[in-house]
Amino acid sequence: MPEVKLTLEELRYIALLQDLTGVSVRDCIVDEENNAIIYIVSPGQAGLAVGKGGANVKKLSKILGKRIEIVEYADNLEDLVRNLFLPARVLNIKLVTSLNGKKILYVTVDPKDKGIAIGKDGRNVAKAKTVLKRYYDIESVSIT
Repeated sequence: MPEVKLTLEELRYIALLQDLTGVSVRDCIVDEENNAIIYIVSPGQAGLAVGKGGANVKKLSKILGKRIEIVEYADNLEDLVRNLFLPARVLNIKLVTSLNGKKILYVTVDPKDKGIAIGKDGRNVAKAKTVLKRYYDIESVSIT
């Protein structure tokens, strides 16, 4: 795992979620392109971070005026990918390095879950790509 340097803005967002929920936040990625903030929380704490009926996410989204995404951290690629695409069922993960050195991740999901995995306007794929680029230097994520 590369060492992640957080900006002051990201640290403020982390403090906000921690104060609101009491969860331990490992990382925060501001995704300007999709007007979202992606929080990476410690294993087992996603439910607490989201809150009952999504209350914490809704509250934070209202305060910050951005979409809030909560992802549970995992210290290996396969588990992190599964967490990124929840509730879609990930069947297989294949990491390929192209001739020019670009890493491409192929994620096979249950055919019934393909829409969920991709997300509205490709949102979930974009989220996965952002997180996986930061942790594993993966350039492209493809759902099959």
